[in-house]
Amino acid sequence: MKLTVNLGQNSYPIYIENNILKSAGSYISQVFSGKRIMVISDDNVFPLYGQTLLDSLSDYECHSLVLPHGEPTKSFHSLPGIYTSMLSAKLTRSDLVIALGGGVIGDLAGFAASTYLRGIKLVQIPTSLLAQVDSSVGGKVAVDLPQGKNLAGAFFHPKMVLIDPSVLNTLPSHFISDGMGEVIKYGCIKDAGLFDMLCSCTSFEDLKPELSDVIARCVNIKRIIVEADQFDTGERMLLNFGHTLAHTIEQYYHYERESHGEAVGIGMYQLTKLSEEKGLTAPGCAEKTKKALEIYGLPLSCGLPVSALREAMTLDKKNLNGSLNLVLLKEIGESYVYPTNIQFFPECEC
Repeated sequence: MKLTVNLGQNSYPIYIENNILKSAGSYISQVFSGKRIMVISDDNVFPLYGQTLLDSLSDYECHSLVLPHGEPTKSFHSLPGIYTSMLSAKLTRSDLVIALGGGVIGDLAGFAASTYLRGIKLVQIPTSLLAQVDSSVGGKVAVDLPQGKNLAGAFFHPKMVLIDPSVLNTLPSHFISDGMGEVIKYGCIKDAGLFDMLCSCTSFEDLKPELSDVIARCVNIKRIIVEADQFDTGERMLLNFGHTLAHTIEQYYHYERESHGEAVGIGMYQLTKLSEEKGLTAPGCAEKTKKALEIYGLPLSCGLPVSALREAMTLDKKNLNGSLNLVLLKEIGESYVYPTNIQFFPECEC
């Protein structure tokens, strides 16, 4: 399946196909005519899929950089080593970076590509469910700072995204749940039919036959939203449903406890409970969200008092001039931006 993100000169194709990794080189040749490629990956993914990718790139001079897996790698402190490797490989502005990995590698390699020589071509090959349905599409690249997640970043679109659902067969169940947090989000904000399909299954194994279609539906929603709002000033904010709480939970625990998708699940459920209580969301949405999260093994709470999250919230990118733009549900499949402030959250645990 091919989708195209139509952004004028920044347009790019997205291919979704089982086993596409084996023929990645022939796809990349459609958008890249240079000679050098640097593959940036991590020590979980590269041993599994690095050689398959390199074999498909035999027509190019390839270099690889394998980084430690995990969110702590997505740090400003990782960048000098990446730049040094790019310089050692003699990468020029006519060369290419391929991000082979999950959201951490996609964001980090993307940010490095966006800043090295003021920008070098990028291809995203996401290998986690979360990255396939969300972070590899849309051009957001970033690193974390000690004060919060994604606080140093850029908008930098790839030349192509190659999505191979078959690589998910090697993902530990923890990372499947992680990705399902973002999949459920798409159903909540824009696609009640997708949400109902997710809830009609009993587990991820039950959903697997529909996985390529699920990924395509999520990517297509994001494509449409990104085309309408490339720089995150309007409708694209809907993609942040659950993220205000999620980012603060992740940052509070130094990215060592809840994964991103788990934190998003907590954020969606806790926020929807609150917005229902305030009459801002149709009754029953929180219970439906809870059911979806439980089917896919996602947590509902983290036990933190909201007061512990408020300091982190003040640094959140969605907190503008003291106004916090929260994404709320009108009902399942329909969402909106609600300007408020951190007093929206009462003194309770979430």
